[in-house]
Amino acid sequence: MIAARTMAELHDAVRQCKQQKIHRAECPSIGFVPTMGFLHEGHASLMRAAKKQCGIVVLSIFVNPIQFGPNEDLERYPRDEAHDLAMAEQNGVDIVFLPTAELMYPEPTKTMVRVQDVTAPLCGASRPGHFDGVTTVVTKLFNLVKPDKAFFGMKDAQQVAVIQQMVKDLNFGVEIVPCPIVREEDGLALSSRNVYLSADEREQALVLSRTLRQVDAWLERRPDMTAPQLRELIVESIQEATLSDIDYVEILRFPSLEALLPQQSLADADARVLIALAVRFGRTRLIDNRLLENK
Repeated sequence: MIAARTMAELHDAVRQCKQQKIHRAECPSIGFVPTMGFLHEGHASLMRAAKKQCGIVVLSIFVNPIQFGPNEDLERYPRDEAHDLAMAEQNGVDIVFLPTAELMYPEPTKTMVRVQDVTAPLCGASRPGHFDGVTTVVTKLFNLVKPDKAFFGMKDAQQVAVIQQMVKDLNFGVEIVPCPIVREEDGLALSSRNVYLSADEREQALVLSRTLRQVDAWLERRPDMTAPQLRELIVESIQEATLSDIDYVEILRFPSLEALLPQQSLADADARVLIALAVRFGRTRLIDNRLLENK
């Protein structure tokens, strides 16, 4: 595995890996997994998916400052480079790109990539400017790595929708591969921010996955349920956890993230439906979601 810390090292590593693959008559396609590090099994599942589908796997580790707003957790975001490199190697990564903020943004950037509409609800509403930072850094990374496929976890379903829209609108030659949410045995969605949770907060955070699982029973009892009715049940369930502080609970079409008609039965929705949650436990903001696949 090659650790590249400059753009020149990255380009040399990609060229070297491609030449080796071609020499062995193997596929030199590039699978890319962009991360902010502090890797866990959710990231590992993306690496394995990339390894299965592509000849070369590139992983980036970069805590992107321009996607953090004022008073967010940029400085305290967890970091562990030695652990990350070991996990990357264990999961078949060929190249790890570890740029610094000074390398990625040598001077204040005057160009931002902005996706409209799909960024408006959910985290786009509660974290203004967040997705401008995400789409800008992903654009830079796509231009540097030049992947054939890029792998993103569905835990941040809005991010997947935003990146897919950007790739479609700007004619990027990269396929976006969404990958399933990975959870702890007790149901908590894996996140680098889970380390911030106290024991009591972590126990109460299980209300998120428990509530999402309960949706099936609610819909089975009331097949004509509308989005506002389901949202009310979800909010009531989450609020049973006394340490919870709801940022949002939304039920939207996916991937457009448009609202459903208020009186429309969820069973009659003509698209996939995303149930998206963002809830704080203490200082830690967690997101979770599930997709309802209408047949």
